[in-house]
Formats: sequence, structure tokens, C-alpha cells
Amino acid sequence: MDGRHPDWWLDELAYAGPEHLDPTYVDGYDRKAGHDPRSDLEILRRHGLAGDATLVDLGAGTGRLTLAAARLCRRVVAVDVSAAMLARLRAEAERAGLANVEVVRAGFLGYHHQGPPADLVYSRHALHQLPDFWKAVALTRVASLLRPGGVLLLRDLVYTFEPAQAAEQLETWLAGAAGSSADGWTRAELATHIRTEYSTFNWLLEPMLERAGFRIVEATPSRDPATYAGYVCVRN
Repeated sequence: MDGRHPDWWLDELAYAGPEHLDPTYVDGYDRKAGHDPRSDLEILRRHGLAGDATLVDLGAGTGRLTLAAARLCRRVVAVDVSAAMLARLRAEAERAGLANVEVVRAGFLGYHHQGPPADLVYSRHALHQLPDFWKAVALTRVASLLRPGGVLLLRDLVYTFEPAQAAEQLETWLAGAAGSSADGWTRAELATHIRTEYSTFNWLLEPMLERAGFRIVEATPSRDPATYAGYVCVRN
């Protein structure tokens, strides 16, 4: 735990999921995740990713978005709790000759931004590792590292259904799971996520964003299954 925090502060490494810390798992992560950053990159470009902009990628993983964004702006800070993820990201940045990528081992609750406030923050499928109390704390910290008018693009596993619909919606989600762990998330892996991780309802997450100091300007919940959401938020 960061020595600058009190003894009741959450240890994010303990909540990261052991697979994300495993170099063998990390080696196959990009294929498993199947993430194409181009659509998110276009959203960020519409909201100021260019020229002298600074972007912080929280929960950067292997850095698919980080590496693409670094070609368009002055500075990208890639933040993750997993040393294995960051080692892969750092190697890819060096291979590509991207001298404007900074790698920081930390999480939402441990990252301390250096330099002028960031213009943009990006986070994909990472906030759900935190229980709701800590999500609210984390989002307030995210707002504090952005300049006024700065933009947060948040994507995550978010439940956009009512509690009474949980069984139907979650079974729909599980029915579409990958058949092999090498090709995506299997039913067993998604079920583990539901039981042990902290995806929350959109009607809980959205007030957290607003209370943290953000204005939601775009919200894109998924349908059938209603288990994902994206938000473009502007810091007040």
C-alpha cells in the first residue's frame, strides 16, 4: 500500500484478480480481450486528443489504447497495478520508439499525477475491480487530476437492467460466452466475475460520476445483454 495513505486504505493489488498478475496469462491477453481501440480513439480525438494534450490511461493493461494515442498527443501516462501488464506495455512502447509514454505502477487510488493537469482520462474495464464505496473515491480522484473541462472516457462492465431482471440478463450474457478461454471469456470466467468482482448498476454509477464533479455528455448502455456501458464525461 502507498505509504501516503492511512491504514484503512484499500490495497488495489489484492483486488486486481490474480490472472492479471500472471505473465503467462498476460501473453495471451490481447487475443483474449480482442480490443480494437480505434473507436475509443476517435471519441478521444473528438474531445481534444491532439497536439499538446496529456492523456492518462487508468487500468492500461497491455496498452492497446496507450500505444495508439501516443502517436497523436504529447504525453500518455499508462497506469496499472500489474507489473506483468506494464512490462509488456513498456516493451511495446520501446519497440515502437514512443518516447512520450510514461509507465506507472499504481491504481485508481494510488496514482499521483505529476505535472500539469491531464486533458483526458481513459479507463476500460478496470473500475469494476473496486467496491462501490471505493469507486466513488476513485472517481473523485480522477476528477482531481483533470483540468476543468477535461474529459473522462469510461467503459466498463455495468449492469443496465433492474434487479428483478438479473437472472434473465445475466443468463443471456453467459450464453454468449466463448467456448475456449484462449478465444475470450468463458461462462465459468464470466460467472466468477459476477460472484467475486464489483460491477454495479448504472443507476448507482451515474450519480457517483456526477457527485465526483463530472457532467455526463454521452452514455451508451448495451442491450441484450445489458451488461456494458460507456460514458463520456466532462469535468465541471
